[in-house]
Amino acid sequence: MKVTSDNNTRPSDRYGQDVLASNPHRVGQFAHNPESKKVALERGMIIEDVQTGFVGEVVRIGKVAGNWQFELEDRKGFRRSFPFGRGYWIDGRPVELTLSAAALGGNGARSVPGAQRGPKKAAGRTLTASGSLHVNARARVARESRIWVEGKHDAELVAKVWGEDLALEGVVVEELLGVDHLEEVVAQFGPTTTRRAGVLVDHLIPGSKESRIAAKVAHFSGVLVLGHPYVDVWQAVKPTVVGIPAWPDVPRNEDIKVGTLRRIGWPHKDAEDIGIGWARILSRVDSYKDLEPSLLGRMEELIDFVTDGTQ
Repeated sequence: MKVTSDNNTRPSDRYGQDVLASNPHRVGQFAHNPESKKVALERGMIIEDVQTGFVGEVVRIGKVAGNWQFELEDRKGFRRSFPFGRGYWIDGRPVELTLSAAALGGNGARSVPGAQRGPKKAAGRTLTASGSLHVNARARVARESRIWVEGKHDAELVAKVWGEDLALEGVVVEELLGVDHLEEVVAQFGPTTTRRAGVLVDHLIPGSKESRIAAKVAHFSGVLVLGHPYVDVWQAVKPTVVGIPAWPDVPRNEDIKVGTLRRIGWPHKDAEDIGIGWARILSRVDSYKDLEPSLLGRMEELIDFVTDGTQ
C-alpha cells in the first residue's frame, strides 16, 4: 500500500509510534498482563493478595487440615491465612508462590514453621531441635496444663526449638500479650495441682517490675513462674548466631527492639521493620545450641512442671 503526505505532514500510523512501548503478550518488560513469576515463599517476605488487597509479612508457613498455607500479618497486627499458588504480588509484580526447600525440610515431611535446616543425629538416632530424641508418634490430645509466654516472638522461638516436644506431650503455648496481664490470666485459668500453669517471663530479676508481678501469683497452687534475665527474648539468642559479637545496650527509655535494630544497622523505622528483623534472627536459630543456657534451663523446667501430673 502506498502512503502519501501533503504539506510535509506525517501520515497517521495505525500501528503506533513505538513498537517497544507495549507488549500484548505475557512475557517481557512491557507486557500488559505479565505472567506470574514462580517465587519460593520464605518467612519475612512482604506479600499482597490481589483479590482482597491484604498486605502483610509472612510470619508462618505450615499445613492446615493437610493443605499447605501461609499466614500474613499486616502493620496493625492483623493476621490472615492464604493458600499457595497464583494471585499474589511482590513489589507490584505478579508471582506464583511455591514452597521453599527449607519449609519442606528436604522431603515434604515437615510442617513446623521455621524448621531446622537438617535433622541432627546422635548415636544413629534423630534429635529434635531441643536436643531430645525424636519419637515417631502422633501428637497427643492437648493437656489442660499449659505454658504462657509474654508475646509473639517468645512463642515463635519456643515453637521452633521445643515445638516437636510440646506437640508430643500435648502442651499448648499461649501468649500473655504482656506480663501486666499475668495475674488476670492465671486467675481466669484456675490452676490446680493437676491443671498446671507454667509461665516464662522476660527480665525476671530481683527488684524488676516483672518480679513484683510474678510474686502476686506465687500463692496459686499449680503455678510456676520462671524467667530469664534479658529485657527481651531476642537477647536469649546467642549474638554470634546473628553475626554480632554482643547484643547492644539500649537505654531503658528507648524501645528495646527499635534500639537493637538501629545499633546493629538493620532497618528499624516501623513495625514492619521490627517483624522482618525478628524473622531474620529467628531464621538463624537451628536448635537449642543457638540459645543462651539461662533460657534453656528455664524452659526445660517449665515443660517438666506442666507434664508432671496424672493427665
